Amino acid sequence: MGAEKPEVFHAAARAGGAEGARMAPAAQAAAGAPMLQGTLDLMVLKTLETMGPQHGYGIARRIEQTSENALSLNQGTIYPALLRLRQRGWIRAEWGTSDNGRRARFYSLTRTGKAQIEKETESWERVAATMARFLAAPAGGEP
Repeated sequence: MGAEKPEVFHAAARAGGAEGARMAPAAQAAAGAPMLQGTLDLMVLKTLETMGPQHGYGIARRIEQTSENALSLNQGTIYPALLRLRQRGWIRAEWGTSDNGRRARFYSLTRTGKAQIEKETESWERVAATMARFLAAPAGGEP
């Protein structure tokens, strides 16, 4: 049996219902505990861009796999995010049959969703570059 993974998303309302996401302790320490708003949305969009149409369970498992199991998403996390992305017009949903023969909604990117990936990626690159500057700054306040 695997170890229990502690809560990560502390600001669930701001993160759009991400109260079900969990992160392993080492990853939690590395990430600074709460994830920034929009993180899950971009992960879902990138997963659909990479994998093509997927059902919610498949998207959640792929995010876990890509995070090397640092993240664990449950239904209370992934489905509100999928609904939010549909309402924004970034993804669409169609009913289909899963590999195990069950009826499931399959989600795919819209044209608007593809454009949003570019915007979100640029934004995250700016945040990462800013953080890199702070982390590289010498002690004592010298630039």
